[in-house]
Amino acid sequence: MSQLQAMTAAQVAEVTFTKEELFILDVRNRADFEEWKIEGPSIEMLNIPYFELLDGVDDVLPLIPPNKKTLVVCAIEGSSMFIAEQLVAAGRKDVFYLAGGMRAWSEQIESALILADEKWQVYQMIRVGKGCLSYLVISGTEALVIDPARQTEVYQEVANKAGARITHVVDSHLHADHISGGKRLADETGANYYLMKSEGAVFEHLPFEEHQQIQFADVTLQVLAVKTPGHTPGSVSFLINDALLFSGDTLFVSGLGRPDLGGKVKEWAKDLYGTVYDKLANMADEVIVLPGHAGNLHEEMNQAGYIGAPLGQIREQNEQMMNKSEAEFIEAIVGAAETATPPNFKEIIAINRGQIHVSPEQEQQLEIGPNRCALHHTTS
Repeated sequence: MSQLQAMTAAQVAEVTFTKEELFILDVRNRADFEEWKIEGPSIEMLNIPYFELLDGVDDVLPLIPPNKKTLVVCAIEGSSMFIAEQLVAAGRKDVFYLAGGMRAWSEQIESALILADEKWQVYQMIRVGKGCLSYLVISGTEALVIDPARQTEVYQEVANKAGARITHVVDSHLHADHISGGKRLADETGANYYLMKSEGAVFEHLPFEEHQQIQFADVTLQVLAVKTPGHTPGSVSFLINDALLFSGDTLFVSGLGRPDLGGKVKEWAKDLYGTVYDKLANMADEVIVLPGHAGNLHEEMNQAGYIGAPLGQIREQNEQMMNKSEAEFIEAIVGAAETATPPNFKEIIAINRGQIHVSPEQEQQLEIGPNRCALHHTTS
């Protein structure tokens, strides 16, 4: 008889990246499912709420392919185990439940190597369940972390394996959709922590207004704080060696940062116009843009296995970067900005400013759900 098995969030991430076939039975309520789900190019999915299956799974069996691995998913774990056990009892093989549920999926971070040579290594840290992207730049025995998630141990693990110590931590802006691990990581490692003073953080940090360049190790990495307001007034991007633009939530592979989260959409859209048509316009097409989020992880992942694209390619595909007047740009941005806000964004902003403190369990709960910090404007 087949045995019920657990599948970890890390294993699910591997399935999505390798495009292995998987059938998911998601037993959360329909609203939660429509809001946020596990996605991948080879995943087939069915949503039937748990309470509709309490009397048994006989009616759903014909809807589940017998020749595919089946993963049952719920919010935490218990409901999916119960339904998965019934599928096994009905004779189905290769049945799994998601260990830790969607809560664990929200936490999972995978690393992708962007480049490595004798001078430096750059890693993209992909939070697969939310599309949040952070970065680790290593040179010599030192490391810089950009926009870290609150799961700070993953950055230390990668740095330690490379024989490096984290000495600088930067946040490109005050995040609205996830809790920053920046200050926490800096405290744990003794690193310098940088953020724009204008973002209003109440804890000690080094303001980018006074630190326009960061250098470390034997190699000088030109980490320039390019002020790129628009998503938040204190948004910055980081240009390293005139080759890599870490754009935070200002510019994405398939969109621009949302200027409406502060309630000043027209004012900040004007700032965003200046960013796109002035500051970014002067950068070379060959510069690789490495954003703070992926709108669609698997569509935006390139052949090298990370999310990023040459600036010239993004210009060609993003209709809002195509010779619009300021008035046309603002009108388009304001129209597109009338969408749902990130879940719990006001509480998350207050936490990231250091104004309130919550337990690790509350942090986890506040973050569950999709990120909504991008406006998508691709033409293809």
